[in-house]
Amino acid sequence: MSRLIVVSGLPGTGKTTLARALARDLAAVYLRVDVVETPLVQAGIDVGPLGYQVVRELAASNLGLAAEVVVDLVNPIPVTRQMWVDLATEAAVPLVVFECTIADEHEHRRRVEGRRPDLPGQVVPTWDEVVAREYLPWDEDRDGSRVVIDATDSDAALRDAMAALAGQPRR
Repeated sequence: MSRLIVVSGLPGTGKTTLARALARDLAAVYLRVDVVETPLVQAGIDVGPLGYQVVRELAASNLGLAAEVVVDLVNPIPVTRQMWVDLATEAAVPLVVFECTIADEHEHRRRVEGRRPDLPGQVVPTWDEVVAREYLPWDEDRDGSRVVIDATDSDAALRDAMAALAGQPRR
C-alpha cells in the first residue's frame, strides 16, 4: 500500500523529528536529503539540485515496490514542490505534503541556534542563514495542497500528521 509523504519546512521547524516518527509509526521507507547531500559536500561536490534528484529516484524505486515513503527535505521553491507532485502522478500513488512550522519565531531561533549535527561531517545552518534562505511562501494553486503542522510540540505534531493521514488513501 503505497503513499508518498513529503515533510517540508525551514531548518529547525521539526521536520526531521516528524518525518522519523511518521516513518517509524507507518513502517515506511525514510529518505532524508541531508543523508545524501552531506557526503557529497564533504567530497567537494557542488550539490545544487543533485541531492533532491537522488532522493526522488530513491523514492520512485521504493514506490515501485509498493512501499510507503516518507521524504524529509526543506522543499523551498515551486520546482522542488512540483517534483513530488510529478512523482506521485508517475507512480500513481497518493501524495501528502506536510509543511512544518514553528509559530513562535523566538522558539524557532532557539532551536536553530541549539541544533547540533547528527550526521558525520554535517554542517547545520546558522539562524542568519535560515532567515536569508530562499523559501517561497506556499501557494496551493501553484504548489499543490499541503497540511501545515505546527511542530512546536513534537508529540502533538505527530498526532496531527497521523490524523491527517488517516483520511488519505493508499494505493
